[in-house]
Amino acid sequence: MLLPCGNQVMINIGDLIDDRYRLVALLGEGGMGAVYEALDIITSRRVAIKFLKPEVARDKENLGRFEREARAMATLSHQNIVSVLNIGSYQGLPYMINELVTGKTLDQELDSRTKFTYLEAIDILDQLCTAVKTAHSKNVIHRDVKPSNIYISSDGIVKLGDFGIAEYIDAQQLNKDSSILGSAHYLAPEICQGKKATFQSDIYALGITLFQLVTGRVPFDGATIVDVAIKQIKEPLPSPKKYIHGFPKALENVIRKATKKRPRDRYLNVDDLKRDLNHLKQNPKLLKPRVSIWVRWFGFAEEA
Repeated sequence: MLLPCGNQVMINIGDLIDDRYRLVALLGEGGMGAVYEALDIITSRRVAIKFLKPEVARDKENLGRFEREARAMATLSHQNIVSVLNIGSYQGLPYMINELVTGKTLDQELDSRTKFTYLEAIDILDQLCTAVKTAHSKNVIHRDVKPSNIYISSDGIVKLGDFGIAEYIDAQQLNKDSSILGSAHYLAPEICQGKKATFQSDIYALGITLFQLVTGRVPFDGATIVDVAIKQIKEPLPSPKKYIHGFPKALENVIRKATKKRPRDRYLNVDDLKRDLNHLKQNPKLLKPRVSIWVRWFGFAEEA
């Protein structure tokens, strides 16, 4: 059991954590915590250490969430999931040691590239499906699948991380007040309504992520989180053809199936989604826009 930290905690580059991990650089910092690069002085391996912020760790709910992330990730061993190597506390501050992924998040890639080709996006989703399938096989629902939690290593391996609000199906919900966690742009309608997440909630997030990868934008946006959540619940998914002329119907069908408003109308499991993605990979002609006689004669595009 990790213990809440005291009021005064100082973390500095050069500190030796657990007599083994030497902090070498700050990788990033957010509202919940900070991530450092560290050197394992025993194995000479570089790792990532995630610390909760002192003010965050003093909240029992946040501490429980952090413990749950570590517990969930520790049960999941797969090349498409960021590995947890160790957990502990330093000066009373909880930390988690993960493998260090050399590469970028999908969010960062989208910032620089805007969008991916159809085949690139399908390959990314195919690897993500494998990661989510592994989690589901252990009865773990991620609940926060989104580009900023997805990493692409330098060798092209896609890795899913940040199981901070992951939920065991048989576990009691942390949020007894049904507060909405995660990023509203990727949250399934049922979660936006305060209902319990299911496997189909992760499938919905995969579908929204696929939509963003191929169009360069999320389907629902708004001035506030509540605005976006209401759209997730009530508004139909816009057609990708609204943004890309000639968008392939077969790919749109996959996105629509994954993002149905009612969980029972979506793919029953990740295997079914993965099967349809592989069908598109094996039949790339399905990803070509439908070309009419007007295109052949006059050269202008028509929506598929």
